[in-house]
Order: sequence, then C-alpha cells, then structure tokens
Amino acid sequence: MALPENDNGREHQGPVIRDKRRIDPDTGELRTPEGAAAAEGAAEQAPAGESAPPREPRADESAGGVADRKELEALRAELEERVHDLKRVQAEYANYRRRVERDRVAVREQAVAQVVGELLPILDDIGRAREHDELTGGFKSVGESLEALVGKLGLKKYAEKGDEFDPNVHEALTLVPTPGVTVPTVIEVFQPGYLVGDRVLRPARVVVAGPSDEEAETGTAEAESVEAEVPADGPVAGEPAAAEDAAAENATRERPADGDEPRT
Repeated sequence: MALPENDNGREHQGPVIRDKRRIDPDTGELRTPEGAAAAEGAAEQAPAGESAPPREPRADESAGGVADRKELEALRAELEERVHDLKRVQAEYANYRRRVERDRVAVREQAVAQVVGELLPILDDIGRAREHDELTGGFKSVGESLEALVGKLGLKKYAEKGDEFDPNVHEALTLVPTPGVTVPTVIEVFQPGYLVGDRVLRPARVVVAGPSDEEAETGTAEAESVEAEVPADGPVAGEPAAAEDAAAENATRERPADGDEPRT
C-alpha cells in the first residue's frame, strides 16, 4: 500500500487526518460531504433534459417497505379502535350525567313532597280564613310568608271554578246534570289540589256539571230516528211477487190462442 506523498514527492511519514465534520468549526456553516459533492458534480455534468436512471430498490429495501406499510396499517386500525372506545366512553358518561340529574330532581321532589304534605292542612286553614276575611294582622303576614315559602319549594295550587274536569287531577264528589253543558266542567271547589313538579300531591275535590238527562235522551232519539229513515237493502217484502203476478196476467190476455188471428 503506497503512502501519500508530500509536496516534494516524498512519502509522508505519520498518520493522515481527514476532517469529516458536517459543520465548519470556524464559520459554523454546514459542509457538503465529499460523496455528495461528487454526485452533484456528476448531475451538473449530465446533459440537459436527461435525468439519471432510477435506482432499483434492493430486496432488503422492498421487504422493509412492505413491513413499514403493514405496521402503518396496524397503527391506523389501533387508532380507529381507540377513537371508537373514546366515543363510547363519552356517550356513556353523557348518559350517566343525565341519569344522575334526573335522579337528583326526583329525589328532591320526593323530599319536598314529604315535607310540604304535612303543611297542607295549615294551608287549607289559611285559605278558609282568607275567604271569610279573617286573615288580618300578624296572622296575615305569617300566612302569606308560609305560602310564599312553599311556592319557592315548587308547590302549586290548582282547581278553579270553570275548569274542565280532568279525572287525573280532579276528584268528583258530585255530578250535577246541567242544561247547555256539553263537557264536564267544575262548578264548585270543595278542596283545592296541589302539585309538586309533575307529581299530584293531593287531587282537587270538586263538584262537576255534566250534560242533562233530557239532552242525552234527545241525542239518543235523534240517532235512532236517523237510523230508521235509512231504507233497508232491496225492495219491501211482498212487492216483487205482486208485480210478477200482474205481468204474467197481462201477457196471458194479450197472447192469441192457437189458430186465431192476432188482434189488430
């Protein structure tokens, strides 16, 4: 192996040091490797319009590319699975929050109903005192404060004269037939009803006015008369036989006997 020579043509004695650092320590700029510089020079020397022939991938590079694609597909499948799991967990959490909120409201209404239910007799006494103009003085302020407090808790009073009767929230004590009434209507309130949210704490006890018996009978008679005026299917019994007999008799009189000349 020949040793490198110096400028005078003599062989150089000692180690040869080549600086292969990518960054120039003096200027701080990026250096171009010798092989890359040679490739760039070859590309510059190539004729214009011609490109270097594509390099065929080696067997190990092709196998590596297939392995990378399979790994990428596996990662994508795993990512989609994780996204689906996240969406499912999010939906379950949203359903859990709605269920907890619904249960919280139901528990609150039940607790309020238990507490306010014990105060209903007192509220009835306050209402009767107001009707008889006895709610005066300090008793008036106490009664109004109590009504305002239970109103904030969600207690609602209902049932007024003239309301349409609803068996879900009303308790009919008496049904009074009244002319001109077509729909059952409340005409008197014996005891008001109370609601807590959608829960009926106590149904209203009322007197109901309904259609009178005469109107009900009149409606039934009109329906029967309409049905009677409708003719039955087919002719009246007996008429077809009489018509057929008359037609046969006429045909016998007008037909001449054998050998006789026909009538002119």
